Amino acid sequence: MIPDLFDSAMGAALDEARHALSSGEVPVGAVVLSPAGEVLSVGHNLREAEHDPTAHAELVALRRAGSALSDWQLSGCTLVVTLEPCTMCAGAVVLSRIARLVFGAWDPKAGAVGSLWDVVRDRRLNHRPEVFSGVREEECAQLLTDFFASRR
Repeated sequence: MIPDLFDSAMGAALDEARHALSSGEVPVGAVVLSPAGEVLSVGHNLREAEHDPTAHAELVALRRAGSALSDWQLSGCTLVVTLEPCTMCAGAVVLSRIARLVFGAWDPKAGAVGSLWDVVRDRRLNHRPEVFSGVREEECAQLLTDFFASRR
C-alpha cells in the first residue's frame, strides 16, 4: 500500500515537471520530504537552462534539501520523483542516505531502480533505501510521452 503522503508529494513533483516542460526541459520533477513528511525542497530538470548534464530533477532537489538541512546526509528523508532515476541519480540517492525513494513512471531505457539496473538495492553498497514505484504512474508517463511526441 502506498501512503497518501506519497500521492500528494507526487502531485508536487508533477507540478515541478510541468515547470520544466514550460521552459523546454524534459518534464521530470522531484520533491524531498523531511522525516516528518514536510516538503524540504523541490526541483525539476535544469540541464538545458544551466548547461549542466548533472542538473537532473533528483540532484537539484537533493542539493536543495542538503542546503535546507545544512547536511549532506538526508537520513530519514524521502525523495519523490516522477521518473525512475538513472544510474547517476540512483547513486546520489544511495550516497545521500535517503530513507525512501518514491517514483512514478518506469524508464526502460535508462532506469536504475529495476528497469536496466537496480543500483539502490545492490547489496554491495552500504545503504539501501526503501522503494515505492508506480505512484501516479500513468500521469507521470503521459507527461513524458506527450513531450517526446511533440519533439518528433
